[in-house]
Amino acid sequence: MSALRFSGPVLPDAEARELYVVEGRITYERPQGADTVAEGWIVPGLVDAHNHLGLEDGGGVPDDEVERQAVADRDAGVLLTRDCGSPVDTRWVQERDDLPRLIRCGRHVARTKRYIRGYAREVEPAELAETVAEEAQGSDGWVKLVGDWISRDEGDLAPSFPADAVAAAIAAAHEHGAKVTAHCFGADSLSPLIDAGIDCIEHGTGLRPDHIEQLVARGIAVVPTVQQTDKFPEYVDAARDKFPAYAGTMETLHRSRRDVLMSCFEAGVDLYVGSDGGGTARHGYLHEEIRAMVDMGLPADHVLGAASWRGRAWLGWNSGLGEGDPADFVVYPRDPLEDLSVLAEPSAVVLRGNVYR
Repeated sequence: MSALRFSGPVLPDAEARELYVVEGRITYERPQGADTVAEGWIVPGLVDAHNHLGLEDGGGVPDDEVERQAVADRDAGVLLTRDCGSPVDTRWVQERDDLPRLIRCGRHVARTKRYIRGYAREVEPAELAETVAEEAQGSDGWVKLVGDWISRDEGDLAPSFPADAVAAAIAAAHEHGAKVTAHCFGADSLSPLIDAGIDCIEHGTGLRPDHIEQLVARGIAVVPTVQQTDKFPEYVDAARDKFPAYAGTMETLHRSRRDVLMSCFEAGVDLYVGSDGGGTARHGYLHEEIRAMVDMGLPADHVLGAASWRGRAWLGWNSGLGEGDPADFVVYPRDPLEDLSVLAEPSAVVLRGNVYR
């Protein structure tokens, strides 16, 4: 493989540099005969921290569709993905040098008949800890719980599992070296999860001030998926006649979600960016989630960092583009911190030293 040359400001420091790629690694020492590929703003590969590779509305999809989803993400600059639940085995993606790096959660773990059909392993409280232990052993260090969902018996959003089952499950995951994240829309499911030592919250629209204080104190992250929570009015319309209490809860959560997000930011909660790609969400559009978070009031530099260098560090990868680091980065024709629209038009996507687009 010949040496490749890129030049321009390198984020996050924005220092203008000449960056070279040799055998899939970054170097700043000029090799002989390097071919110039692109000039522009160079950003560490984007991170989709809430993705569902292999999932669609009806459940799992075949491998050719998984590949299409992964390529769409890659071509949009997403080079590291944290799967947040998939009903199909996507280990084979990790063997492909042309597909984004993938951190697998395995399957969602949900309460019996309390989640979308075909998505999750559905269990009762007595089985939860054992099931989570199994998922932890088969994952890449993360397990995904469904913390709450509509209870048709109560006619409203309700926690999926009692507090003692949640505590045992999170302890089981940690014993096997895995972290735990959980889908949470409402408030009632959050205290047991936080008290039990959960590592991350997905969506988090029900977070109260006392929860936020705990998140900061314990270093618990939140991935708010604001495009997903913007769909709450659809849930309200669909449920209003049959489940009016649930409709009212979701309406309230939608109204307060911006205040919750900004309170998290102002308190210093670690926020990351996730597209919720899979199911009704599309792949290859993380840049739209970045824009949506900024439109909610978050600073552009904070969100881009969460979707790039800080997100990578959180998931155990290189945060910057240092000497010898893996050559996973995106080149843009304009400064993304000044114009986020450029995230939709990368000049070059470099993954494991190979150039795409």
